[in-house]
Formats: sequence, structure tokens, C-alpha cells
Amino acid sequence: MLALTCVTARAAEGIEITRAGIEASDDGYRLSAAYSFDLTPGLEQAIQHGVPLSFTTEIGLTRPRWWWTDDRAVSSRRTIKLNYDVLFRVYHVSTPGSIQQNFDTLDEALLAIRRPTRWLIAPKGALKPGETYNVTVRMYMDLDYLLKPLQVDAFNNSDWRLTSHKKTFTYRAE
Repeated sequence: MLALTCVTARAAEGIEITRAGIEASDDGYRLSAAYSFDLTPGLEQAIQHGVPLSFTTEIGLTRPRWWWTDDRAVSSRRTIKLNYDVLFRVYHVSTPGSIQQNFDTLDEALLAIRRPTRWLIAPKGALKPGETYNVTVRMYMDLDYLLKPLQVDAFNNSDWRLTSHKKTFTYRAE
């Protein structure tokens, strides 16, 4: 029973990928994903004191080959940054190449991270139509974006480790 409690507590502190899929669009292929997670008390305290947090999503598409190693078709990553402006009491969520969104509460800001916009992972023509690809997705709090003095503590503190397991599925290109 103690082992079950430990597993449940550990799962509550991780990131769960609740939905992940590839969608073909006019400009290419997009990742549609949703995540479920809560910040640990240490991370909540850090964000309230103005420490920015970064959440990175990595995706890889490989095409299996029977005669050699798998062909890596797409490998991409995107980082969403969350920070709190202590002076104006506003949460900011930003992604590269898009506008910054402002939120009044931490829950609203986390919802924007848990349900991100569809992200262009590959341009049109990058995948061969009719081919089947193995897709691997994972999300984690990226410690590399922390200030150097905080990185030392974060690597040694389990309260600062927030990550998902890799989610794998297949996608048939259109």
C-alpha cells in the first residue's frame, strides 16, 4: 500500500500528456497536444518571487526502415516561458515567434501552457504522403533557462523536476 501511495504522489508531481496528435494543414504539419500538471509548492513559491519558468516540448518523427536505422524525418522543440511581474501582479506566457499573453491568475496562465496553440512542426512536403511515422512527444520544465545560481539547486532538488514520460504513437502522412 505504501508503494502505491508513493507512485500516486510521484505521478501528481509530473506532467501527463493527455492528448497528442498530428494534424495536416495548408502550411504543413501541426502538433495538437494537451497536458495535465500542477506546479510543486517550491515552483509556485519561485514563480511568486519572480523566477521565470520554461516548459519545453520536444517532438520527433521517424520513419521505420527494415534495412537500416530509422529515418529521422522531423525533430523539433518549442519552449513556453512563464513569468510573474511582481510589480504589476501579472503573469506572462510567451512562446518564440508569437505575442506575449498576460493573465491575472496563475491558474489562467497555466491553462495556456497546458492547452497550447497548434504548433507547426514541419512544413508542407516534409513528410512523404502515405508513409507511416513513429511519433515521440515529451514535455518538461527546462532547467537550462534558469539563472545559473538556481540551476545548481534545481538539479539537486526533486521539487524542481517536472517532466513527462515520452508518449509514442504512429501517424500516417496525408
